[in-house]
Amino acid sequence: MPDWSLSDIGRARVVSILAEPWITGLRRIISSAETKAIETADLIAKSAGIGVEVHSDTGEIDRSSTGYVPHERHEAIADALFAHPQQSAGGWERAIDAQSRIVVAVDAVLGKNAEAGDIAFVGHGGVGTLLKCALLSTAIDRRHDQPGGGHVFAFDRRTRKVCFDWVRLEDVLNRVTGRQ
Repeated sequence: MPDWSLSDIGRARVVSILAEPWITGLRRIISSAETKAIETADLIAKSAGIGVEVHSDTGEIDRSSTGYVPHERHEAIADALFAHPQQSAGGWERAIDAQSRIVVAVDAVLGKNAEAGDIAFVGHGGVGTLLKCALLSTAIDRRHDQPGGGHVFAFDRRTRKVCFDWVRLEDVLNRVTGRQ
């Protein structure tokens, strides 16, 4: 799973937004070490005229104990993981441990430099959800999960307040400009 490539549909979705001002205004791009994330980050970075920084600590919840499982089984394990974050579900990394890891990694990146400019973190939605829960100061709960692949949320790097909830990648400009 960490080696899965970006699908043709996913690649087309990323390519469709590369000229948007929020992309060209990025100053740093941080990617998990997963292939799909790196491919996404590379496309965005080329458009923004910057490089990609790969940080393995921003990676997805470790599911190596099960490897690939059919969708229904995956969802059942994920439900259990989010329902009981202090326990491993199916041998997966505990949600509280993955949350701690992603929060520490994001804080380390944001603490490195205080210059102005937006930073994109590119990774998997599972740890994104855990990060969002931490930023909201709320309990880990799957109701905060992204509604599907290819979604993003934003937070203010200084205050760590969530600016907007999960939206489809193609709808970010509308959220930034206030259009519906």
